[in-house]
Amino acid sequence: MASTPSPSPASIAVQFVLTGIVWGSSFLFIAVALTGLTPAQVAGGRLLFGALALSAIMLIRRERLPRGRRTWGHLLVLGVTFCVIPFLLFAWAEQHVSSGLASIFNATTPIMTAIMAWAAFRVESLRPGQLVGIAVGIVGVAIIIAPGAVTEVGDSTVAQLALLAATACYGFSLAYMRRFLGDSGLTGIAFAFGYIAPAAGIMVALSPLILAEPMRLDLPVVASIVALGVLGTGVAYVWNQNTLRAWGPTRASTVTYITPVVGVGLGILVLGESISWNEPVGAAVVFLGILLVQQRLRIGRRTPAA
Repeated sequence: MASTPSPSPASIAVQFVLTGIVWGSSFLFIAVALTGLTPAQVAGGRLLFGALALSAIMLIRRERLPRGRRTWGHLLVLGVTFCVIPFLLFAWAEQHVSSGLASIFNATTPIMTAIMAWAAFRVESLRPGQLVGIAVGIVGVAIIIAPGAVTEVGDSTVAQLALLAATACYGFSLAYMRRFLGDSGLTGIAFAFGYIAPAAGIMVALSPLILAEPMRLDLPVVASIVALGVLGTGVAYVWNQNTLRAWGPTRASTVTYITPVVGVGLGILVLGESISWNEPVGAAVVFLGILLVQQRLRIGRRTPAA
């Protein structure tokens, strides 16, 4: 059987931008879905619709399922760390913080990815300038969190820490993919299905507990959870996997440059949210840290090219 041709560089760039737009919109979808659903119902719903969307794509394209217990074992780990835990954390946190602020915290993913790839899995080494970038990113996060935390350590502060835990899960998962599944031989569609389907299965198994809570299903809630699942957890994850394979985990994680712009913009325009001075300032410092971590901005003298 002939192998599937690799996507062109232009196609990868388009998928990268579309992923950022869809994921940036996801924070709005979560906020709207929470008006009628609990955080667990939001996480379970997006995973279920995401798995159904990927199943349809798999059937249409006649994709092969992942094979081997070892591969499925690693995919199950990803299902928990890349989907179940962070989805629950983001949904819970957005009960206490704005969707725009959640999208800003999502931008810490490249820094978390660099830390995990270096410290946990040893698949990347960090230079002194990159370590400075991590420190700068931490300062940016502190600028975002500190004003509210100094006044009172309440639900908002805890929610912001939960958002950081969620992006740490993303960083762990992206590094884990590179360490254990870099040579899986799966297409982006089959790979995304391989961890989203088990994650959906976990939430379905917990449905007696999840569905015990009351739901209010009006049109905005249903439309948001379907869009969150089909687009944000289905199609966009395929685009992200294609980008990840073409560009690597650190560069692919820069999709979080786009998501906060979209997330904050939609939060202000659609939900009437406001932002405090420290949020864009902290986000700018985080982006500076990301530029240093990814060596797009260097400290010190340049070595002349040979």
